[in-house]
Amino acid sequence: MNDTSILPKTELMPGQLLARGVSRHMASHGFVTLEEFVPKRGLRVDVLALGPKGELWVIECKSSIADFQTDKKWQGYLEWCDRYFWAVDSEFPTELLPDETGLLIADAYDAEIIRMAPEDKLAPARRKVMIQKFATDAARRLQSYRDPRKKIWL
Repeated sequence: MNDTSILPKTELMPGQLLARGVSRHMASHGFVTLEEFVPKRGLRVDVLALGPKGELWVIECKSSIADFQTDKKWQGYLEWCDRYFWAVDSEFPTELLPDETGLLIADAYDAEIIRMAPEDKLAPARRKVMIQKFATDAARRLQSYRDPRKKIWL
């Protein structure tokens, strides 16, 4: 029996489609990603990308102007990454986005880095905690796909 048959089939929301394209693009640069990553209680980043040299990038996917304007937490994400990016579609008015952040133009299938984010390296202790949490969350998610009937707390 194929256990994937019991997984819920859901339509992806516009932001999730952008996140998929972003994750595909990051993979082409040797990064692995986790969507909806929680660095600490009360914060949830759309995409956390872990690079081949241990670099951590946060990418927030905004599917509309309203989505961007209602995001009051984004500056709280800066302390959890080396670089911070926005990912928007080609119709989004990018002049609304802060110049001191990175920019990706994305769709459901790919993305392109338009503006590289400035680097602000994490402290080694914070990086270690983040990489361990990334690995733990990824392993739990994989386990929940293999055994969807067992509750795995993230």
